[in-house]
Amino acid sequence: QVQLVESGGGLVQAGGSLRLSCAASGRTFSSVAMGWFRQAPGKEREFIAGKSRSGGITDYADSVKGRFTISRDNAKNTVYLQMNSLKAEDTAVYYCAAKDGYSWFPSPKADYWGQGTQVTVSS
Repeated sequence: QVQLVESGGGLVQAGGSLRLSCAASGRTFSSVAMGWFRQAPGKEREFIAGKSRSGGITDYADSVKGRFTISRDNAKNTVYLQMNSLKAEDTAVYYCAAKDGYSWFPSPKADYWGQGTQVTVSS
């Protein structure tokens, strides 16, 4: 089992930045791929960024590529999501996720979830 706890959400104006953090516990951190999903009101939860177990493979959804950066610190058991140039359409609940596997693709499905943190971007 992996326990995930997110922090760092909040309200920001369009064009601003936020950094989300996710602390993991319960398993060796480097044994799971780590990532971020989000779910906007009325929409399905979607994969937006992921790092492989070693951190050597990074994946992004097209909607956030060039604006968001995922990083992981295996020494601190923490994964981060730096979000820049935020848009109103980035408003969603953001979930930290972990996967029993080396990387997220071809099947970006999580095995473990955090509780979610709200990000609201005002226009």
